Amino acid sequence: MPSITTILVCLVVVQVGYGERYEPNWESLDSRPLPSWYDESKIGIFLHWGVFSVPSFGSAWLWYEWKTGVPKYVDFMAKNYRPDFTYADFAPDFTAELFDPNDWADIFKASGARYVVLTSKHHEGFTNWPSKYSFNWNSMDVGPKRDLVGELASAIRSRANIHYGLYHSLFEFFHPLYLQDKENNFTTRDFVTTKAIPELYELVYNYKPEVIWSDGDWEALDTYWNSTGFLAWLYNESPVKDVVVTNDRWGGNVQCKHGGFLSCSDRFNPGTLQKRKWENAMTIDRYAWEYRRDVTLADMLTMEELLTQVASTVSCGGNILINVGPTKDGRIVPIFEERLRSLGQWLNVNGAAIYGTSPWVYQNDTVTKHVWYTSKKNSQGSLDVFAILLQWPDHGKFYLGSPTPSQNTTVTLLGYDTPIKWTASAAHEQGITVLIPAIPFNKMPCNYAWVLKMQNLA
Repeated sequence: MPSITTILVCLVVVQVGYGERYEPNWESLDSRPLPSWYDESKIGIFLHWGVFSVPSFGSAWLWYEWKTGVPKYVDFMAKNYRPDFTYADFAPDFTAELFDPNDWADIFKASGARYVVLTSKHHEGFTNWPSKYSFNWNSMDVGPKRDLVGELASAIRSRANIHYGLYHSLFEFFHPLYLQDKENNFTTRDFVTTKAIPELYELVYNYKPEVIWSDGDWEALDTYWNSTGFLAWLYNESPVKDVVVTNDRWGGNVQCKHGGFLSCSDRFNPGTLQKRKWENAMTIDRYAWEYRRDVTLADMLTMEELLTQVASTVSCGGNILINVGPTKDGRIVPIFEERLRSLGQWLNVNGAAIYGTSPWVYQNDTVTKHVWYTSKKNSQGSLDVFAILLQWPDHGKFYLGSPTPSQNTTVTLLGYDTPIKWTASAAHEQGITVLIPAIPFNKMPCNYAWVLKMQNLA
C-alpha cells in the first residue's frame, strides 16, 4: 500500500496537470495561447491539389456542380466525356509523374513563406495520403501511387526548414454515410465516427502537422463533428500539442467565433485591426483555388496587387495564406512560381517590415492613401515603425499624417544605404514630410511597395 506522502504527491501532480489541460468546450479551448511561431511567420503558401486538378476546369467543386445540374459544368462534361463517365474515372489521370517535392520545397523557401498548408483531402473525399479510412480513393491506391502528404512533409522540413500544415475537409460531397447523417438531420454521426475524425487522428500521428486547416464544416454544428473533443485531444495529448495551430472552421456555428485563429470567409481581409488573430486565405488566381487550364494572365494578381494584400493584411494583425494550384502531373506552373519568387525577392529587402511585426497605433495613414504601417521593437528596446508605400511619391516629397517625429527621429528606405531627410510639421502637430531623393533606377531597392523605416518617433 502506498504511503500517505506518495498519495499526496500524486494528488498534487494530478491537480497541477488538470489545471493545465484544455477542456472540450470553446471557452477553455479559446484560452489556449497561440504558438508564437505562427504570428511571427506572417506569410504562408496554400496548395489546392487533388483529383479536381485533372479536369482543371471551373473550380474544385466540379463534381458537385456537375451532379447538381449547373449548366456550365454539365455542358463541359457532355462535350468532353463519354455519357457513362463518372467522377472516379478522373482519378487514374491524377498521375503526379512530374511531382518533385524537393523542387516545390525550393520554390517555397525562395518565396519567403514561413509555412505551407497542403490539401490532404478536399470535399471530393480523395486523400493525398494512403489513408486506411479511404479504401481505393487515395493517392496510393489510384492515380499517383505515392504518399503525396508524406513526401512533401519530408522535403519541406529537410530542405526549406519551414512549418508544414495540412488542410482537411470534414465533409465529403457524396459520401453515403455523410448523406445518411444529413438525411437524419445530423442526429446520427456514423460519418464522423468512422471517417472524418479518424482521418484527422491519422494525419496528426503520421505527419505531425503544425497547422490543421479545417473546412467543410458549415452544414452541421460543432457537436455533430465532435470538434471540441478532437481539439481538446490535439491541445492536450497529441504529438503536436505544443506547436499546432488551428483555424475556426469546426462547425456552422463556430466560424469567425472560435478556434486558434479566425479564417472567417475565403479571401477575408477586413482592412481594419481585429481583436483576435486572423488569416487572409487568398488566391493568386482571382477566381479559383485549383489550377485551371483556361486561366489567363489577366486572371492573375499582379505583384502590386499581391503586395497590397500582404501589406494590408499584416498591418491589421493578420497572416496571409497565398494559394497556388499545382497541375495534375505535379508541376507549379511558371506564372505561380514567378509570383512566389518575386515575393521572396521583395521580402529579402523588406522582410523586416513583415516578419515578427505587430500592428502600430495606426494601420493605414490618416492623410496619404496607399500607405500601411507595421511596427517592431528593436534591439535597444525602442519601437521601429515601418511605412509600406504602395505607390512611389511623384515629386520627391511624401507627407505622412500619422507619425509624429522627435528631434532624434531617423528615416531610412529599406534596401537603400543613404539616410532619408525629413521635416516636421508645425510645432506640436502630427505628421512628417519625407524628402525622397532622386534614386537612379539601378539603385532602387525594389520595383514595388517601398518601405520607410522610422526610428525614435515621438
